[in-house]
Amino acid sequence: MKQSAGSIQHKLYEGGINLCGTAKVTLPSIAYTCTTLAGAGLMGNLEVPYIGMIDNMTMDVEWDTATGDAVRLLTPKKHQLDLRVAEEYWDTEETDAGIWPDKYVTIVRPKSFDPGSIAPMTSSGAKSQFVVYYFAGYRKGEQLWEIDKRNQKFVVMGTDYWADVRRALGE
Repeated sequence: MKQSAGSIQHKLYEGGINLCGTAKVTLPSIAYTCTTLAGAGLMGNLEVPYIGMIDNMTMDVEWDTATGDAVRLLTPKKHQLDLRVAEEYWDTEETDAGIWPDKYVTIVRPKSFDPGSIAPMTSSGAKSQFVVYYFAGYRKGEQLWEIDKRNQKFVVMGTDYWADVRRALGE
């Protein structure tokens, strides 16, 4: 059995080619939009997640300083950000270790930028927050999920859970 030991290193790219500065990335949370049912036959309220309806997603990037990359990503347009990760795993049966290449692809627009604070002998801790319209995750080249809010795609482990919805709408 292979278990993750954690991220060893990562690089953040804009448009798949422009290497951005040193940054810590907080990936978007994936949360279903829910409705609450109540009435006869139910014991109180029942929260029901809608299939493939995902709440707003945001991604945070913490920079060492307000670098050119951090400022360039403030431009009010869409940006494709790719996070490439070398994640170490442990094979508990073989008592060996290896590397999983992980990749996260997002299409974002800037929501906020905080240039941080200034103090002697410290980084400024600049922060960017982005609204996420597209989010896909990969391990070893295999797509784990794809959420494309504008094109109504919600794919998990190869199954598009919105295909029936698009068919019902005549697409």
